[in-house]
Amino acid sequence: MIRFSLRTPADLHEQVTARAAADRRSLNSEILHLLEVALTAPRPDAGLPSGDPASPAPLRGKPDSSPA
Repeated sequence: MIRFSLRTPADLHEQVTARAAADRRSLNSEILHLLEVALTAPRPDAGLPSGDPASPAPLRGKPDSSPA
């Protein structure tokens, strides 16, 4: 298993922590569960051309600025 650091806004951390408690999971297990659900769900924007105004914008943070 790979370990990495993740910085999150305080409000998002609170929401995920509360959901983990409600689901009786650890914070780590809840994050893994949410990622698995999100990655296996059908994408609502499938089939839309990129740049389409209906495409969702990133929710938080800055775009990846790492060099290519």
